[in-house]
Amino acid sequence: MTKIGLLPRIGIAILLGILVGLWSPDWLVRVFATFNGLFGNFLSFIIPPLILGLITPAIAELGRGAGKWLGITAAIAYASTLFGGVMAFLVCMAIFPRMLRPGSLDEVGNPEDALLSPFFTVEIPPPFSVMTALILSFVIGIALTLMPKGVLQQGFVEFRTVIEKVITGVIIPLLPVYIFGIFLNMTSGGQVFEVIATFIGVILLVFALTVLLLLVQFTVAGVIAGKNPLTALKTMLPAYVTALGTSSSAATIPVTLRQAIAAGVRRPIASFVVPLCATIHLGGSTVKIVSFSLAVMFLSGVPVNIPLFIGFIFMLGITMVAAPGVPGGAIVTAAGLLSSMLGFTEPQVALMIATYIAIDSFGTATNVTGDGAIAMIVDRLSGDDFDVPEAQGDPVGSPA
Repeated sequence: MTKIGLLPRIGIAILLGILVGLWSPDWLVRVFATFNGLFGNFLSFIIPPLILGLITPAIAELGRGAGKWLGITAAIAYASTLFGGVMAFLVCMAIFPRMLRPGSLDEVGNPEDALLSPFFTVEIPPPFSVMTALILSFVIGIALTLMPKGVLQQGFVEFRTVIEKVITGVIIPLLPVYIFGIFLNMTSGGQVFEVIATFIGVILLVFALTVLLLLVQFTVAGVIAGKNPLTALKTMLPAYVTALGTSSSAATIPVTLRQAIAAGVRRPIASFVVPLCATIHLGGSTVKIVSFSLAVMFLSGVPVNIPLFIGFIFMLGITMVAAPGVPGGAIVTAAGLLSSMLGFTEPQVALMIATYIAIDSFGTATNVTGDGAIAMIVDRLSGDDFDVPEAQGDPVGSPA
């Protein structure tokens, strides 16, 4: 299997997970659920150090202009997120009145309730939170740009090497097994597919919107960077498929980083932009939340207050920055806005969470793939502003 590229391995894992899940006994599902629990807890543990180890030396290598590019990257990510939300709002407002009939909604359970539990779990608490890692990376990285190169910067460069060894030696080889376990449990539980069947029309529309968002993002990136947008999008496909399985932007960072470098982004800039955007760029998630919240309102017979909903989109873009890059993190973070701004009841919020989790991976896949487009833009705009050293090979393996 190691001779097969990552993209085919993930595809095989998804297919096998669905096929085996149709007949597998509960004990087999629980075996892989146990592995997934251990590996998932390890991912939660390693993600904050991964962010710190990649972003800090990348900022230091970018030099004294790094602070400016932090702001520019954040602005591009926020603009992309807002565009996705507004696009979804306009399309859904035009189509939903013809697609959905106002009326009562049947109660739909949370898909996670149907999943089998592991035999045992081992808690591996992270040393600090994702947001702490992000802010700490900014503070230390910018401080290093103001100091002569010394032991501390060299220490972070060596720490980055350690993180890259963990990525190549542990995370990427075990990702297909992890994804197999996820789809095995989902198929065995069955309820997640009931939720999908309930909203099949909305789901197809949301998928089309995420594809349209990616085409726009890579067209803009291609024009700015002077590269073929379709070729760049094809290069990012392994990250897209990996995110389909993990449903986590943070867990997909190693693959996203590798494919961004393969797309021609300089290594230090990719190491800076990709982990940052994994936390603050959630355009695909915003498309999903906006679309499904409108669907719930239409199905419930609740009138849509357009100025209020536009304000909700702008606030949602800011709230998404605080969303952890873990499965379901975006909808959990947005639940407060759904209640406070749109007046969603507790059952409506529960329905939103259930539906979102059922197809969480498509929004996440759009998020991480779009990170590659932002990396291309920042790489082009930065030009020769920074004394960026040449990459010493691909830090996370060869492209799939």
